[in-house]
Amino acid sequence: MRKIVVVDYPKDWGVTIEDVEVVDVQKYLTDTAYTEIKNARIFNLCRSYRYQTAGYYVSLLAEARGHKPIPSVTTMQDLKTQTIVRAITVEIEDLIKKSFGQLRSQTFTLSIYFGQNVANKYEKLCKQLHDLFQAPLLRAQFVKKDGWVLQSVSAIPINEVPDHHWKYLEEFGKSYFARHRFSGARLNRKVYDLAILVDPDEKEPPSDKKAIQHFVDAADSLGFYTELITKDDYRRLAEFDALFIRETTSVNHHTYKFARKAYADGLIVIDDPVSILRCTNKVYLAELLAKAKVPTPKTMIIHKDNRNQVVQELGLPCVLKTPDSSFSQGVVKAKDNEGLDQELDMMLTESELIIGQEYIPTDYDWRIGILDKQPLYACKYYMAKGHWQIYNWKGKKRQDTEGAVETVPFEEVPFIVMHTALKAANLIGDGLYGVDLKEIDGKAYVIEVNDNPSIDSGYEDQILKKDLYLSILKSIKKRIDNHKNFRADE
Repeated sequence: MRKIVVVDYPKDWGVTIEDVEVVDVQKYLTDTAYTEIKNARIFNLCRSYRYQTAGYYVSLLAEARGHKPIPSVTTMQDLKTQTIVRAITVEIEDLIKKSFGQLRSQTFTLSIYFGQNVANKYEKLCKQLHDLFQAPLLRAQFVKKDGWVLQSVSAIPINEVPDHHWKYLEEFGKSYFARHRFSGARLNRKVYDLAILVDPDEKEPPSDKKAIQHFVDAADSLGFYTELITKDDYRRLAEFDALFIRETTSVNHHTYKFARKAYADGLIVIDDPVSILRCTNKVYLAELLAKAKVPTPKTMIIHKDNRNQVVQELGLPCVLKTPDSSFSQGVVKAKDNEGLDQELDMMLTESELIIGQEYIPTDYDWRIGILDKQPLYACKYYMAKGHWQIYNWKGKKRQDTEGAVETVPFEEVPFIVMHTALKAANLIGDGLYGVDLKEIDGKAYVIEVNDNPSIDSGYEDQILKKDLYLSILKSIKKRIDNHKNFRADE
């Protein structure tokens, strides 16, 4: 992956950084050698990003060539519209007030060089603004009214950086590019950059550490440079070609924010934001499956006006689910009328709608892993010891918390189970899904479709071993190839 800094004049960027090319704007725009490059990161340091200027066309043509420009044309447009600037930065209002609480002046200008400022006390605010507006050099103008507010954000023309700031600019630039993995050997060997989003502190992540390493090894064998990132790396998404999320997803969560931004920036994303939206909300899923006539346990969407009909519709015991439940959390079994009323009181306080399902006891649930609308693996998830779910979060020991997992060859999976799983998953999209089903008397019933299925070492990979991880990474690579070829043909 080539890293190219584009400037109006070579003298504008007199910093030498290993493995970073510096080219003038005319050469990048007109030299066919740059047109033919398939994989490149373009750091646009032109003096102006105004519409139809050379700087504007650098980012525009970079996107057309399948390169990754920083800033993107979208960011350039956002910077021009102050209403968008204010709307985007609403979430950091508290940080702004906190950062300038001691200032006595009525205005303040914050210069942001590669996400940093010459004063360390503004580091967090600079990072946040760089997250929101990914441009190398930014100028943020603040005014004090009833409190401090952001008035505008604009790009700093490189020729307007004050002389006494250049030593900081060079330092921040070298740190920025060093952090972005510029190694000569890697430039020649790696084809694409892959980010795997993980949470080191998550107690029960979708993939354990050994499985994550298998993903990294599989990616390496296919020519990826792979980096494990966390929620603190949001501003770095533009560096990558693909994002693979391996922490538990939720809409009101940074995982969705990562997926949404990566998708908007043109990255290949698993899980994509649409899949997260569709799978993590059980109300949506219930409606979708019912409309498509996919068999499920008897289900009703419960609200305050029909809560008294639950027993009549579902009987007792019955299962209640919060809309964003996952990994058996937010899922309860109401055994009697008193318990039902208590659970409904609590759940309907948090959400206008919840899901109720008839209780169907089985020794295990089927889990069919599906990728690109094709089966990937099949498992039997047995119920946790002495519990009615596959996870018992009240268990004191691991063997009490989780039931056993048995991976099953496809030829041993009943046709109706496989057929129903594929029908359900294909309603969501072509991503990576895990469909949970119960099989009773030759019929299959979908419990839920998961957008972020568990893939743990020694469990889901019992049959395919390392080929399971390789299959997923091959799909990601194919998606990137197709995306870049499509962009090249436009």
